[in-house]
Amino acid sequence: MAWLVLVISGLLETAWAIALDRSASFSRLIPSVVFVVTLLLSMAGLSYALRDIPVGTGYAVWVGIGAVGTALVGMLALGESASLPRILCLLLVVAGVIGLKIFH
Repeated sequence: MAWLVLVISGLLETAWAIALDRSASFSRLIPSVVFVVTLLLSMAGLSYALRDIPVGTGYAVWVGIGAVGTALVGMLALGESASLPRILCLLLVVAGVIGLKIFH
């Protein structure tokens, strides 16, 4: 259960990062509210998962999921570059997250 919660929390990290960008320095209400809610849920989920998963592994997986998710949203929906080097770097992050799970 801890791993499932950790993955969901990592996805919520993607949501709050995108909402933070869309909030325009907290000048837009709805993205600002989405940011606060998803940030709190993401942190609560991380906290819950760390009861069973070592902090180094849990935090690295959480950040990895959030970073890859945010970069993918940027490339697929926000017009950011989807160059081969960027995609290869994201695959390295994914490989690291999988490795941390396997060698946990």
